[in-house]
Amino acid sequence: MAQILVIEDDKDIAHLTTLHLQDLGHEVEVAHDGEEGLEAALAEDFDLLVLDVMLPGIDGFEICRHVREKKPSTLVLMLTAKSSELDRVLGLELGADDYLSKPFSLRELQARAKALLRRREKFQATPSPASTQITTGGLCIDTDKREVQREGEMINLTAKEFDLLLQFAQHPGKVYTRTQLLDLVWGYGYEGFEHTVNSHINRLRAKLEHDPAKPEYIQTVWGIGYKFGGD
Repeated sequence: MAQILVIEDDKDIAHLTTLHLQDLGHEVEVAHDGEEGLEAALAEDFDLLVLDVMLPGIDGFEICRHVREKKPSTLVLMLTAKSSELDRVLGLELGADDYLSKPFSLRELQARAKALLRRREKFQATPSPASTQITTGGLCIDTDKREVQREGEMINLTAKEFDLLLQFAQHPGKVYTRTQLLDLVWGYGYEGFEHTVNSHINRLRAKLEHDPAKPEYIQTVWGIGYKFGGD
């Protein structure tokens, strides 16, 4: 059972969303404006936020940014305007894990929520003792605790940044295209959002590399994509 926060100012949509998530067996809280939603999101440890973009007070993008900084393991499913590709792109680049365009099917909402939570469980599943930690080039990646240290210093990564790093570190030297990374880490249905991969890799480099302009860990393979180069 997951703990879910719905931040949606339309009370009818919030009510229906709550009912359908509760039908999946989850506990759901609701906030109807941005300030209330942000306060609730930071005060508790939710597994998933269902977050509308257009909110009174503080908009969904700002909430997403704060949540990614303070609660990096919380999943974010953003609700965007039907035809606004800009909203979807900005949401993903701020660290949202998925999006739904309004008006949306409540069955699709349930399916997206289940997929996100299932993917989270997969990454959080306890590995065998031999594979609990990956140590390479000064990095220590704890796949059980989902923690990363560089030379003993804890590095704060968002859930998606961790998943992306883990994908690389588990397959050192393997070259991935942006499309492959999009499918493996974000899941299917994100064709055309390859630049989101670039944004996340830039943020990873800023956090992990001594000199992001000369990366040691996530290296560019010109004309193809990226590979993990830790020793």
